[in-house]
Amino acid sequence: MPKEKSKESHLEKIKDDKLDELKTKLSKIKTKIDDFQKALIKKFDKYILGIALLPPRKDEKSKDALDILVVVDDNDSKKMPKLELKDRLIAISTNIGKDIDKNITVEVVLLSEMRQNCFDNKFEFLQDIAISAPVYDPQDLIAALKVSEVHKNMVMKKFEKYITSYVAAGSLFRGEKSNDIDVYVIVDDTDVKKMSRFELKEKLRAIILSQAFEASAITRVKKKFHVQVYILTDFWEGLKDANPVFFTLLRDGIPLYDRGVFMPWKLLLEMGRIKPSPEAIDMFVASGDKMANKVRFRLREIIEADIYWSVLTPTQAALMMYGVAPPTPKETVKIMNDVFVKKEKLLEKKYVDMLEEIRTYYKDLEHDKITQVTGKDVDRMTNNATIYLKRLKKLFKQIEQRKEQETLKEIYETLEVLVKDVLSINELDDKNLELGLKKVQEKNEISSKTLKEYRDIMKTKKEKLNKVEFYKIRREAKLLTVKLMDYVQRKKGKELQKAALRVKYEDKFGEVIVLDNKVYIIKDLSNSSEISKANLSKTGEITSVEKSSIKEFEDNLTKKKVPKSVFIKNKTIESLKEIFGPDVEVLVNY
Repeated sequence: MPKEKSKESHLEKIKDDKLDELKTKLSKIKTKIDDFQKALIKKFDKYILGIALLPPRKDEKSKDALDILVVVDDNDSKKMPKLELKDRLIAISTNIGKDIDKNITVEVVLLSEMRQNCFDNKFEFLQDIAISAPVYDPQDLIAALKVSEVHKNMVMKKFEKYITSYVAAGSLFRGEKSNDIDVYVIVDDTDVKKMSRFELKEKLRAIILSQAFEASAITRVKKKFHVQVYILTDFWEGLKDANPVFFTLLRDGIPLYDRGVFMPWKLLLEMGRIKPSPEAIDMFVASGDKMANKVRFRLREIIEADIYWSVLTPTQAALMMYGVAPPTPKETVKIMNDVFVKKEKLLEKKYVDMLEEIRTYYKDLEHDKITQVTGKDVDRMTNNATIYLKRLKKLFKQIEQRKEQETLKEIYETLEVLVKDVLSINELDDKNLELGLKKVQEKNEISSKTLKEYRDIMKTKKEKLNKVEFYKIRREAKLLTVKLMDYVQRKKGKELQKAALRVKYEDKFGEVIVLDNKVYIIKDLSNSSEISKANLSKTGEITSVEKSSIKEFEDNLTKKKVPKSVFIKNKTIESLKEIFGPDVEVLVNY
């Protein structure tokens, strides 16, 4: 057992030593490559499109060899032939590498060379790039080629029979920095028999797009990888119809795989042999007029559907907020002028004039008085609408503040009337109202909390309230109003009991309520909705009996003084006999 443990420990030590050795080696390699990158960029700066570490070659004599790929942008090179330029770049790059480490070998690829290789169906260099390790990639060229090559291999493995071309967007090989990586897959649908071409396209498209997501995940490319799938027949029809998308792809695209379809078409296009059909030419000619008509229609639509309704609807909202019933479009301008300009003086006349101009223009369009809308008209209307709507927002705030002020005034007045009813006094100022309410509280007829709520609300009478404070006061005043009304009703009920005479006649009961010099008569308590009123003389006689209503009785109940006691005089008894009949009886303590 001890020997086995000793053997395991020895193996673990060897494993750890190997890992440390590998880490040290990788760190040294990284330092060398970083030094090479800095020196090369310092020499050639913006012309270096990419630097990548290639996988070890099988025929390498030295296990320490570092094979580096350098991609150079030669689009601006005009002073020397491409081959001479490449030889010079290789020589300079190799010397830079040797100064750092004799094991560094450099392979230089020109951007134009990469393009030409693709045109010539030489795609082997793409396989090297796909398995390389990017070191410097400012335009994301190497990243784009890696993800494209990985995705292409997936697609070819799955659908090799149907793929005619796998094409990269032209920007990829122009050395330009782009936000996305775009490739196009052209699928041969000419021998499809078991399903429709559309169904084939959609099925293949779904699988190819899922493979694109997988390729992005494998290569860890951060840029968005966009794949477009076209069927061959659609591509051909698009060329005949002069579809700009297909013409652009054919003119600028670079094939990363081609089965002898894309490149012949590309060359035919360059030779001027691919021409739009006569029908396509006629369609393009006609499209000019269609586009012009579409522009004219859109200008008209901007005023009719956008500008007009954008000012009318908020205007109607402002009137509704003020308290006016929703006006018709025809009435809106006039009511706006009458209410906010003339009456309330909250709005300047020039803004109503802007609204009137927009509406008039709209109606003239509707009735064909104006047949052509110009861009100048749209600019003027848009500008006026913007100015008007900005002022309307301010008006909304003004209306809201006015409504809040009116609500607060109504709250204070309602509470004052209720407190006067509580105290049975009509004329008192705020200070005396509070003192009177305090006396009622001291008699334990209302709570101390109710008194405090009244004081707190009335303190705000001279203060400027913000929105939060306003809603708080409105809520508290509503609750206090309920409490005071309940007290007043209970108080009036007690007073009415003292001021009411209950009578019995035949098999019915009636009631006579005395309010100062007026009396209200309910002949049958089982039908109390029928009520009459009459005058009460100082001698107690009830005269001038006429029909009344519950509403009139309740209104007078708040205005007339309820007597503390009612004296029944002879004249009163006689009057009751005339009203109810000779056998009337006055009930006591009912």
